[in-house]
Amino acid sequence: MASELDRADDESEISTIKELPSEMETLLPPPPPPVVFRPLSPQTDARWKAVFYKSVQARALGLQDRRVDKFDREKALEKKTERKEPPDVLAREWFDDERAALETRAYLLDKLLPTLVPGVEKLLRVAERKEALEKLEPRKFDPITFLGEYLMRNNPAFQISATLDPYQRGMKAVTEELKTKVPKTTQNKLAEMKALVEERRHEREEVDKIKDHVTEIRKRALSMQFREWTQDTAGRIPLALIQGALRSFLEVVRLAPETGIYARPLEAVGALEVMVNQEECIEYLLSYVKNFNSDQFEQLLRHLLQCANDARDALRHDVWRHMFVQLFFDCDPGQVGLLDRARVFSLLEYYYDNCLQDARKGYRDPRKWPMVELDDIELTEFWGNMEDDEPIVTTAAVSEESLPGLSVEALVLNNILKGILSDLELDEAELDTLELAVIPEQDGQVTIIVEDESQAVQVTEQAEDTPGEVTVPEEGSPEKAEPIAEEAGVGTTDEGVGPETIPEKPPEIIVEEKKDEPELSVEEKEVGKGEPELSVEEKESDKAEPEISLEEKKADEGEQPEKLSPPSASEPVEMPAPTPSLSQTTAQQLEQELGPDLEGTSTDQAPGVQGAGEEEATTKEEEQKEKTDTGNAERPSLASAEEPPGQTSGEQATGLSLPTTQSSQAAKRDVQLIYGEPWSGEFQAADLSFKYADYGKEIREDWNNENSRFPDLRMNMVEIQARGPPSSMSAFERGSLDLPQFVQLLETFVGEETSLPNLKKMVEFVKGGYVQTESEKIKQLEQIHQRSFVTWKQLLLAALFEKWDNECSGFLDMKEVDAILSTFKEGMEQEALNKAKLQLPIPQWHPSGIVKLPCKDFQTYMELVVSELTGNEDEVLDNLVEFLMMAVDWTHLERLRGSARRKWLLGIEQTAKVSGGCMEPVYQALFKTLSRDADAHGKSKRISASVALLEYNLINPARGDILLRYVACTEDDAPYVLNQALFMDMKGISFAAALQDKPIHVPRVQLHGNIQFWNHDRLPKERMGSFLVLPLEDVRRRVFGVLGLDTLRDKSDQTIFVPHEIRFYQGAANTFSTAYHHIRTQDCLKQVIISAVGWISNQTTRLQSITTYFMEPGENRMQDYTLRKVMTSDLREKSELHPSPAPVVNRKDDFFSGFLFRCVDCSMVVMASTCEEHHVAYPLRDPEGRAIAVFDVNLGRWPKLPSCEHKDLQKMLKMVQAATYEILKEDAGDLEPYYILEAEYVGDWRRGGVLFYRFMLQDLQNCIWNLDPWDSFGDIRCFEQPPPLVHTILKCVLLVLYPQWASTEAVENWECCIQKLDGELIENICYFDPTAAYVETRPEVIYTCLQGTHRYAVWRFGSAPLEYLYNWIQACLALIEMAKKLQCQTSTALPSSSVLLTPALSRSLRSSQISTYRSISLT
Repeated sequence: MASELDRADDESEISTIKELPSEMETLLPPPPPPVVFRPLSPQTDARWKAVFYKSVQARALGLQDRRVDKFDREKALEKKTERKEPPDVLAREWFDDERAALETRAYLLDKLLPTLVPGVEKLLRVAERKEALEKLEPRKFDPITFLGEYLMRNNPAFQISATLDPYQRGMKAVTEELKTKVPKTTQNKLAEMKALVEERRHEREEVDKIKDHVTEIRKRALSMQFREWTQDTAGRIPLALIQGALRSFLEVVRLAPETGIYARPLEAVGALEVMVNQEECIEYLLSYVKNFNSDQFEQLLRHLLQCANDARDALRHDVWRHMFVQLFFDCDPGQVGLLDRARVFSLLEYYYDNCLQDARKGYRDPRKWPMVELDDIELTEFWGNMEDDEPIVTTAAVSEESLPGLSVEALVLNNILKGILSDLELDEAELDTLELAVIPEQDGQVTIIVEDESQAVQVTEQAEDTPGEVTVPEEGSPEKAEPIAEEAGVGTTDEGVGPETIPEKPPEIIVEEKKDEPELSVEEKEVGKGEPELSVEEKESDKAEPEISLEEKKADEGEQPEKLSPPSASEPVEMPAPTPSLSQTTAQQLEQELGPDLEGTSTDQAPGVQGAGEEEATTKEEEQKEKTDTGNAERPSLASAEEPPGQTSGEQATGLSLPTTQSSQAAKRDVQLIYGEPWSGEFQAADLSFKYADYGKEIREDWNNENSRFPDLRMNMVEIQARGPPSSMSAFERGSLDLPQFVQLLETFVGEETSLPNLKKMVEFVKGGYVQTESEKIKQLEQIHQRSFVTWKQLLLAALFEKWDNECSGFLDMKEVDAILSTFKEGMEQEALNKAKLQLPIPQWHPSGIVKLPCKDFQTYMELVVSELTGNEDEVLDNLVEFLMMAVDWTHLERLRGSARRKWLLGIEQTAKVSGGCMEPVYQALFKTLSRDADAHGKSKRISASVALLEYNLINPARGDILLRYVACTEDDAPYVLNQALFMDMKGISFAAALQDKPIHVPRVQLHGNIQFWNHDRLPKERMGSFLVLPLEDVRRRVFGVLGLDTLRDKSDQTIFVPHEIRFYQGAANTFSTAYHHIRTQDCLKQVIISAVGWISNQTTRLQSITTYFMEPGENRMQDYTLRKVMTSDLREKSELHPSPAPVVNRKDDFFSGFLFRCVDCSMVVMASTCEEHHVAYPLRDPEGRAIAVFDVNLGRWPKLPSCEHKDLQKMLKMVQAATYEILKEDAGDLEPYYILEAEYVGDWRRGGVLFYRFMLQDLQNCIWNLDPWDSFGDIRCFEQPPPLVHTILKCVLLVLYPQWASTEAVENWECCIQKLDGELIENICYFDPTAAYVETRPEVIYTCLQGTHRYAVWRFGSAPLEYLYNWIQACLALIEMAKKLQCQTSTALPSSSVLLTPALSRSLRSSQISTYRSISLT
């Protein structure tokens, strides 16, 4: 009611104010202005918050601390009370978790019983005191009233808190526990959460305990594994080795580096000088592999042990390479930097021929590949040589303990990891043509000879379920072992008709533990009845089982661990052991090597041979020193590998049984030695290409004197030289060897089995035999000086060209150059200039009428002019260069502008080289360069750019034969321009620029009526600006597209392109053309490689994989290059072509892939072994001899291939190199394209796949052409009933040439086939084009006929003509299928193939098409 009255009074006051006259209103005070709160600035708000938190947060934290302290005091008091008076256990009788009465019981215990029970207790005490319980007559004491009074007096709602007695505290605890049992209550949920948290915490603790235990076990395993690495005197190893092992492990598990298998990303250590000790190495490894499961960690340990062995081999080879480096210095006293290649080969051939047969096994024949070049092998030798090599022989160790060079920890770890060194299963797919024969030899070794089906050695497997066991002594060990047929499961048989029986599963070489006799501890072995300590081999001989008789003979100590490789080839080829060993037998042989043969030679021996027989004493000392250690320390006595008594359950769960700490300490080895000396921790011969990149620079010092006359060109020459190929790469030359090439050649020659004394003998022989006379030295110096002068002259002319071409257009106008040269010596040398011009290859007629001189043609022109002028050539060149330098004069700003522009254009080329074959980065680099130049030198113009490529018009041929398709543009124009097609009947000046091959500039597009606007949203009045179209030319000035630039988005007044901008944009178009064709060349090379891998996969079954890498240079020659993996093929499944951008391999990333970089550095074949697999690295060279790509051919566990597959591999590599040469020469303009096969007219990157088979077809046709139709085929003609193989091949040849003979009796009749084997058939074969349109051969008919004809059977037949015909059939079938595929792709291709506008084609199009479509403007 009052509120209503107040509201009425307020309304009356308001109405009274409204009724006041206007005069009174002026007397009232003005209303207050509205309050406006401005938002605080971010700085003010941040300062306010800082002050607020500083003051308020401190008070809040203080209040929180006080509450926490109070709570802690109360808890402490409760605990103290409980210790003095524990809760009454009788209160637990109230606890009952029956769900039916749980909620009621909890309520009573919480609300009633804590007060009722003490009241009843007090009632009973009072009743007992008043004896009310004993007397039955009524008394004045009323228990009900007493209890009621007690409950009222002790009401918990009004009672002051008092100390609870023990029974009440017990009831309180029971009450709290019951409350947690009541479902859907806060206490119950909180209790469940606490229980869950406690369970999770317990689980985490258990997991952490297991992790800690596993980590400790892994640390112990890594600690044992660390001892297998060769360490320096301080017990350290290079961190780069560990990093390389981690990176190469990804290849083992077939994972990419970005898959995230490791706990943290891999890093590149790079420098080998960074060393780590055992603890640092373990922590470093665990930081990467802490997330590994047991299987992954086990696999990693195996891989690390293999890498340790590879690192030990690398140290041995480093010693060798260091010796070869010193040998090069001794052979090059004048420090020229080059040795005569022919002389070196002659010395190696002489040395190889005069070695003993046993010593020669370790060397590679210098007359065969990979020592000689494939092009040096005669064609008939290359395709028709049917000789076989020696059978493949391998030996294995007697038992696991006899593995040389391994510590006790490594042997135990070897058992744990399920046979880490004996996992030698053969691929079942490779057993089709393979046989094994176990032959006991007199020296105690068990020799496993792998032969082919054609050789009559039959073996059977008696027990299929139990794998055969072959015990083989360690390398160089004199112990003898006889194979047991029952255990090996292999025996000879005389039964069987037809082909030899082949075992379904070959006998495995396994390591078997001797468990029959008790193991002895280290102390018991060391202290034994006063007897001297026996070596490991003697103890093993004592423990040998009866069925294996072993000769007790002391073996050498400190030998290199043997890499066991399982036999998997079908051709009998000797398989040398990967590492050398020096047993007593070998030591005796070493004393006789090279001695008798060389001493018994004639008197015309090469220098350095006569003293070979006088080195016996020195050799013995060196052998004794090498016996001390060839890569490992002395092997200690074996400790017990039984499980220690204190092994925990975690060790039993993980399956790891490691020796105790005491055993490990007892088995700790001494410092590992390399050839008897401790390792210094430094790779002395690592990165020779970098260390000796400037070796022989005294020849280059002449440049300083030459450059002193032209100081203005000196910096240009330095910059041009810096753009060259990487300094670490050496170009291959047939006449000379530089230092890295010489070292690599000798390393390839010595192989893997050569001992150190033999190596020293070879070095001394070459050192004494390489002698040059004074005339030869003078001649060599003259050649070096001449080569240096030619290089300097090219640099000088290139610098002069860049000085003239300051705007970076990429060419000079021939008229301008002639105008300046005509004033040289006041025109007195005009006749010489005319003669030079006649020798210059002037380009043919061109639509633009302009003769452009790029840098290469300018250098040729100047050299021709100098050669025609009279006088000393050097002085004439200097005078001419000085005259041309004075003819041009640029301001300082213009020179700075040119320098910046050239740097940007070089960035486009570099982007193409490192883009991995992807065009998208090139487009981005082009548009970025154009925008930067417009901002810096174009008065901040806002330009738009686009790239359009010519294509054949397969969409609508009625609108013209060709079209322009826009493949790239700037970001703002992408929705309107990208993927648009410009036909010849549409508006536009782009076709005019392409057909005339000259730039067209439209200063005002709004005034030109023949401009195609793709953005229809722009109004006509807004279409204002300048438009420039530039033709894109290849090296032969054939147009393949246009580059368009416009300023339609620029709203300023100065939108016209000035001359220096147009010149630069011409240079940008030229640079983009170079980048574009570089990527197209790579695509073409990929097609060559795909064809090559497809062919070799059908020819061989022994190769494991082939990986191809492209070399990508750094930004300058001083930066190292990288290798990009472009294709991987395992030769069984489809080849994997890595999408762009493909993975990149750096030199510093993986130490164990260094053989790939050595191959590229030297441009030579490199043989290497890593992870128990043998590799052949073959370089693909450019015409200058530098490697542009490298093949990584993985041979698996075999050191070499059978002869048949080895020859096929050479054929593949030779054809790939020949196709590479032709592609690169054509793209560089050094070779005019010529097409032999009809399929080559495809004209784009797909031609590369045809080129591989074309070169193969040409080689085979040349071989067949040289055959005599009667003599060469005489062996075939003499058959009355020919072998099925011969008849099948001849029948397939006839079906290829005469497809109409299919399913006729003539082709099945041997007499009819023989009649066709004449000169006419040879002529038809040599002129046959499998890709021609008239060919009607059906490949399916040929394949059906060839079923059952194996490649190896043709090889074993031994007929060169038959080999030619078989390979010719395979090449023809591949070309026929490829031609059909290309024809299908051409008819269905979208977009269609690219077009190259030649001058003749331009004239044809202009005369036919442009006359029809009058809408195209030519102005």
